[in-house]
Amino acid sequence: MSAAKLDWLGSETGTPTSGALSALPRLDIKPNPLTAVGFFGVLGLGLAFTAYSLNADITAAHAVSTSWVSFALLGVALMIALCFEFVNGFHDTANAVATVIYTHALPPALAVVWSGFFNFLGVLLSSGAVAYGIISLLPVELILQVSSGAGFSMVFALLIAAIIWNLGTWSIGLPASSSHTMIGSIMGVGLANQFIHTATNVSGVDWAQATKIFTALFWSPVLGFGFAALLLLAMKALIKVPALYEEPKGDAPPPPWIRALLVLTCTGVSFSHGSNDGQKGMGLIMLILIGTVPTAYALNRALPATETAAFYNNAQATQAALNRFDNNARAPADPRAAIKAFVQTKKLAPETVPALAAMAGHLGDDVKHYGDLAKVPASAVTNTRNDMYLTSEAIRIMGKAKNPRFGAETDKTVQSFGKSLDKSTKYIPLWVKIVVAIALGLGTLVGWKRIVRTVGEKIGKTHLTYAQGASAELVTALLIAGADTFGLPVSTTHVLSSGVAGAMTANGSGVQLRTLRNIAMAWVLTLPVAMLLSGSLYVLFNKLFG
Repeated sequence: MSAAKLDWLGSETGTPTSGALSALPRLDIKPNPLTAVGFFGVLGLGLAFTAYSLNADITAAHAVSTSWVSFALLGVALMIALCFEFVNGFHDTANAVATVIYTHALPPALAVVWSGFFNFLGVLLSSGAVAYGIISLLPVELILQVSSGAGFSMVFALLIAAIIWNLGTWSIGLPASSSHTMIGSIMGVGLANQFIHTATNVSGVDWAQATKIFTALFWSPVLGFGFAALLLLAMKALIKVPALYEEPKGDAPPPPWIRALLVLTCTGVSFSHGSNDGQKGMGLIMLILIGTVPTAYALNRALPATETAAFYNNAQATQAALNRFDNNARAPADPRAAIKAFVQTKKLAPETVPALAAMAGHLGDDVKHYGDLAKVPASAVTNTRNDMYLTSEAIRIMGKAKNPRFGAETDKTVQSFGKSLDKSTKYIPLWVKIVVAIALGLGTLVGWKRIVRTVGEKIGKTHLTYAQGASAELVTALLIAGADTFGLPVSTTHVLSSGVAGAMTANGSGVQLRTLRNIAMAWVLTLPVAMLLSGSLYVLFNKLFG
């Protein structure tokens, strides 16, 4: 094979025609100096806003630092978490702009700014469900003791491991998944924690939750391939417009209606990517904030008085319903320990339901006594939050396993209390959403060319047509939006790459097997490598901080 053939696409393809070469976008244009001014201006404003918001929350909560070290760790941990989102921006969001760039629907510079803006909006309007779905993979001991040295070791290890792997795959232009990387990092920390504390029988990984997430990660690219192929075939059968199925002519933009379609699908992918991927950083930032300044962030201090009253009523109703279900069985001496054992082992014991009833009554009485979550004294905040978290997790596990079978009415009462608990502890302050949105949006503007070239030039054997680009983007946007609704993390990278491959296959264009093998190899390697990196870093940091 000639060197020219390898240099063009990096895989075994035919010699490109002059028309194909002329249709390739120019990605080497230097940005306008004003772009750099705007970039660093927004970056500076984001950092200043973070510092202002932190100070305002800490002052309002009357939080007192016992050590300057805790605030130093807070600053470092926040910077690492925002760096992860920044890297995520240029690593994953490049997939959203590849199709509009390679079909000349938008110039490269405008495409990345456009995508960055809608990533920003996606983060701001996200639900937060994915953030806490990811967090539930972590060992319960580390979540309850996030303010300890082990808690900081956990956060540092998984974030640094994820950044290392993302930068490594980006450096060779390989579309690997940030979602996959983060999940592998979390599992590595969990298993390392279990290994370190083997004698004390601590939990490692919530395998039920992990299986649910793995299922989403496995099926999403399969569905992306299949649905994109079917959508392209349906378009060919129903939309008889030859221009839609043609390659770009030189660097001329597509007809206006086709251009609008491509921009719309790119917008959808960018928005849904921000909504799903931005939440991973949010969840970790909340762990950092809870660990360093629990008085300000362990409980949702912004919860209105009506929700506080509803919390008490739900707690009392739950205690009464569980007591009736278990015939007023005697609660154990330490309900917290009984519930923690259930959350760790997922095994129902005779004392589990009585303990849950007692804890519901205890939490309801506490909230009624304080009158407002913002009035919980600093000395009681961490314990109150941990009790709420344990109770919420126990309810979630029971509901998912449908064990015990409470009956429709009791189950409705218990689940309603679980929602009240989640509103009190599983929340994302607006300023956290804003700074994560800024980090993800700015990341979109940097380093996108490597991944864009892979998606645009190295998946199919021919140039991307308008219909192929629109099919892959539309399917990707819908799948990610659906996953966000159910609180499941999926990979924008894998869904879109598979969508492009599916559209190419359905069109008879053919795909470059070397590229697909490399992407599949990254999919296979990401999990074990991220686990090894984060587990090793956790052991190291635990010796330093623990």
